[in-house]
Amino acid sequence: MAKMKAAIFVEKNRIVLDDKPIPEVGPLDALVRITTTTICGTDVHILRGEYPVAKGLTIGHEPVGVIEKLGSQVTGFVEGQRVIVGAITPSGQSYACLCGCSSQDGPGTPHGFRAAGGWKFGNTIDGCQAEYVLVPDALANLCPIPDNLSDEQVLMCPDIMSTGFSGAQRGKVEIGDTVAVFALGPIGLCAIAGARLMGATTIIGVDTVPARMAVARQLGATHVVDFKDGNVVERIMAITNGRGVDVAIEALGTQGTFESALRVLRPGGTLSSLGVYSSDLHIPLDAFAAGLGDLSIVTTLCPGGKERMRRLMEVVACGQVDLKPLVTHRFKLDDIEAAYELFAHQRDGVLKVAITP
Repeated sequence: MAKMKAAIFVEKNRIVLDDKPIPEVGPLDALVRITTTTICGTDVHILRGEYPVAKGLTIGHEPVGVIEKLGSQVTGFVEGQRVIVGAITPSGQSYACLCGCSSQDGPGTPHGFRAAGGWKFGNTIDGCQAEYVLVPDALANLCPIPDNLSDEQVLMCPDIMSTGFSGAQRGKVEIGDTVAVFALGPIGLCAIAGARLMGATTIIGVDTVPARMAVARQLGATHVVDFKDGNVVERIMAITNGRGVDVAIEALGTQGTFESALRVLRPGGTLSSLGVYSSDLHIPLDAFAAGLGDLSIVTTLCPGGKERMRRLMEVVACGQVDLKPLVTHRFKLDDIEAAYELFAHQRDGVLKVAITP
């Protein structure tokens, strides 16, 4: 049986490169040869044992590649075609899909989490930090890459761009809104770009890393606040002349950032949560106005499917957003363990790494 290299979860704090069989292709599947992928913050949660997956699973959920083989019932594509696939791979036929919530397409994970059903790569099935990945429900999920776009230009589309933009969309950012984004990692930076595209005119980024705050300004932030330089809530309230923000986007997944996001909302404002939380959250009584503040709290799992990917690539192709600065480091698949070490410890100014087999 033919083999491929793959990054495999072995146990807590161990993801290693090893050989696995190249997957067999079913009638509705496609086998994609990976040309570029990346490491996500969620993969680090898996590495640290904060999000449980099965031992032996191939990790990764952001594939860019070339169709190697098509299932017998997959039409409209050709082998050798460049494609991306969303991190979320809906079937298009489930109750969740037909209710307009395709990211939740599936029974949930076998690890006690009710949600995240649509997130299969590197969660419930083998992912794409490998030489090949098997794409389920290929007709709903393969999306051709325009010839004028490079792998790195579309690398953020499968997850980071889709998730960040969705934070602004779920928050219902409107023209003239004031938005605060807590944590300027790759997802937070994409949330900045998404809020700008949706019409926000005051966008406040919160972080402490100068390089990240500089990229936030490039992507549309009008203000940046260093959370180590005074009380963040007080500073944001001062920027907004005491009004508060229309939408606060939480992009880290900690109790502290969640609380701060809640405290800077105007009456009737929306907290749009993108963070992956590894412990229970607590809602402070005062910040929640005892339940009487007309506040909204919404959550998002990265929208997937081929139409979502097409729209995101259109945004890139039209020059509406340039996410190339997010790719700060490049590794070969053979060196993915070193890439994990760098990314997990956030060394050397890393934002995103490009992994090429």
